[in-house]
Amino acid sequence: MKLFGTDGVRGKAGEFLDAITVLKLAKAAGIYFRKFSTTKKILVGKDTRRSGYMIENALVSGLTSVGYNVIQIGPMPTPAIAYLTESMRCDAGIMISASHNPYEDNGIKFFDNHGDKLGTSCEAEIEKIFHNDDLLQEEEATGRSIGSSKRIDDVIGRYIVAIKSTFPQDLTLNGIRIVLDCANGAAYKVAPTILDELGADVITINNEPNGYNINESCGALHPEQVGKLVREYRADIGIALDGDADRVVVVDENGEVIDGDKLLGSLALFLRDEKLLKGDACVATVMSNKALEDFLASHDLKLIRSNVGDKHVLEQMKSNGVNFGGEQSGHIIFSDVAKTGDGLASALQVLALMLRSKKKASEILNPFELYPQILVNVKVSEKKPLDKIEGLEELLSGFRKKGLRDLIRYSGTENKIRLLLEGKNKKEVEKSMKELESFIKKAL
Repeated sequence: MKLFGTDGVRGKAGEFLDAITVLKLAKAAGIYFRKFSTTKKILVGKDTRRSGYMIENALVSGLTSVGYNVIQIGPMPTPAIAYLTESMRCDAGIMISASHNPYEDNGIKFFDNHGDKLGTSCEAEIEKIFHNDDLLQEEEATGRSIGSSKRIDDVIGRYIVAIKSTFPQDLTLNGIRIVLDCANGAAYKVAPTILDELGADVITINNEPNGYNINESCGALHPEQVGKLVREYRADIGIALDGDADRVVVVDENGEVIDGDKLLGSLALFLRDEKLLKGDACVATVMSNKALEDFLASHDLKLIRSNVGDKHVLEQMKSNGVNFGGEQSGHIIFSDVAKTGDGLASALQVLALMLRSKKKASEILNPFELYPQILVNVKVSEKKPLDKIEGLEELLSGFRKKGLRDLIRYSGTENKIRLLLEGKNKKEVEKSMKELESFIKKAL
């Protein structure tokens, strides 16, 4: 059984992620982290899913059984776990969340002692230990070596202070009206508090989690509710977070959703003007629109592309000496202030940009027009290697000669292939996508 996907371990709670599997995974992770241990402490946080109780207890059992002391901090955003793991000097951090997925799913994300997500080689080593039953049994602690656990409820204040400090001290949100959607998720306490303490007039929705309503017709995947309320309350901006608050979707004063690539372009330019952008570049994934690349180039900035997933964005940022990047989905990383995508830190930078420019959100966050782009998901019976699909490369070569950009990849969690075509001519993109979709259905 393969455990790790594109972002930790994720699946149906009680099925793929049952208590026994989580217990074994916790033991395997504990054995792995013990090799680098300095404090024998691991931090565990979660979002608001009901299954978080089951998974949290199984994690604690597994970790303590191999000698780790566990600190449980309850519902907190994923980026808070990254920050607190390092600041509290833990050997590792674990976040229980399936991010934007429905409540039936859950997941487990691991962070090292610096608050960085584990690389694929580290995940592979944990998975190898997971499948070694003899090692799991040999490494069990006994007597005084068995670990302990304790719950700490006051760490929320540390994260609030850390995020507030990322907002320029000479600015205030006094007079700014914000509609905030917490997605009934992990930021239901911290997000309204941060914006309120910075002076904003905050209209908060979906901040009453019940274990089942996380991401349900709300949050970053459903920003239309925020858009409606922005118009109704004549707010200056709308902010929609997802279940674990590592992504943000911004809505302008007209109730219109700001595209993620436009957000990246606007913020990259803002950071450059503030003399805060390192490397004169921004990292985005292969999914980002080429219009972003052309916009940045027109301002003498470079776009560096990574594979899909915020951990891959961060890897490229590190290797290229860049401190800003993200995904069009709303995962935005300011590595000088956060270890991973942080919806709240990103929202504060957007607000700072608005205040500095003295312009409305619709004016400052729409710096260029996107090129027509079509993304289609096709169910497949098998995930045949792309280079083994006869005739595919020839078809794509023909598209490229017409000036189209293509991206084809299999889903990491479903039996689907994702097809993306993009170009300046919308009719050509639509025609070519029909041709590509038809070809793939016959081939797979």
